[in-house]
Amino acid sequence: MTLILQKSKFMLREVLTLSLALVLLVGSGIVTEVSAETLPPGILISALASRNAITDPKALLRYALPIDNPTIRQIQKDVEDISNHIKGKRWSFIDRDVKQSAIKLSQRSKEILKSIPEDRSQSGQSSIDRLKEELNTLQESVEKKDRELTIKNQAIVLDTITTIEEMMVVGFPFDIPSEYKNLPQLKGRATVSLETTKGNIKLIIDGYNAPVNAGNFVDLVNQGFYDGLPFTRAEEFFVVQAGDPLGDATGFKDPSTGVYRTVPLEIQIKDKDSPIYGTTLEDAGYYLPQLALPFNAYGAIATARPESDPNGGSSQFFLYRFDTELTPPGFNLMDGRYSVFGYLIEGKEVLDKITIEDKIISAKVLSGLENLAKL
Repeated sequence: MTLILQKSKFMLREVLTLSLALVLLVGSGIVTEVSAETLPPGILISALASRNAITDPKALLRYALPIDNPTIRQIQKDVEDISNHIKGKRWSFIDRDVKQSAIKLSQRSKEILKSIPEDRSQSGQSSIDRLKEELNTLQESVEKKDRELTIKNQAIVLDTITTIEEMMVVGFPFDIPSEYKNLPQLKGRATVSLETTKGNIKLIIDGYNAPVNAGNFVDLVNQGFYDGLPFTRAEEFFVVQAGDPLGDATGFKDPSTGVYRTVPLEIQIKDKDSPIYGTTLEDAGYYLPQLALPFNAYGAIATARPESDPNGGSSQFFLYRFDTELTPPGFNLMDGRYSVFGYLIEGKEVLDKITIEDKIISAKVLSGLENLAKL
């Protein structure tokens, strides 16, 4: 595995000097058989994408919500843009972003409220009023050029924006293909906690964009399937993998039926009505798509599968950890080949430290279990 990573990095350095839209990068497969010796290198065509790729998991989750309200999206973008400027102490740009957000909110709050269903309108109005106050507090910290306070207040504002956007979601955005009706489906989001021997990790699991893979994971967590299982793979700057049951099986076998459960590859392209199932995007002919759930963020969680079988995933999953040299902003060796179904939102320092000597003590669904549908 080390050799493959070194080769990938070497090729990336070469590619970054070329002004090509498509480049060849050497990728590595996440496979169900977890020993490094069994990992076949694969050739992946990766796109030269935007250099300003979003790497914050909470931002990715906000943009992945199935809503259509340009006003709240623009306010979100302006507030998130503060992170790009604060490192360089560009306070004039930060001041502009906050003022623009406050003006938009003041002038177009009715447009925002229209996207919130009537039975949530009172809570929606309260959240909008709270957001106005929080933007004022953020503006005060910007005027003081207080970096730490500005970052803190930005996070508070973004949490309220998330609350407002979540209120806008109505129903489920698409019909899941009938061939997967026998599998658990997550019709919304859930929060999952993994207690490990290194500490706790918190994940947001997104069923809006990967309902089958998300449903499979949440169902297994709820059954206690992962409790006590070891981390079978832990490679610095690449992945941490778990979910291989003890014994000869490599995935989940339903104890009531004896049937081995597999889940399909499931990839949601932005602006598409529903995910693509059962094939990699490369094989489907997509080379420049923006994904709803990309591997941009440290701690993206995805379903492991055999390299040769896009529909061979089961209980094993991996958490993606990488360095900026292997995955610089705008490049990705993994998108479109594995089903991302959520992101780590707490516990990055824990994920950093996990080795194959560690295990999952327990996994619990903290919220969102009501969104799990089992047919």
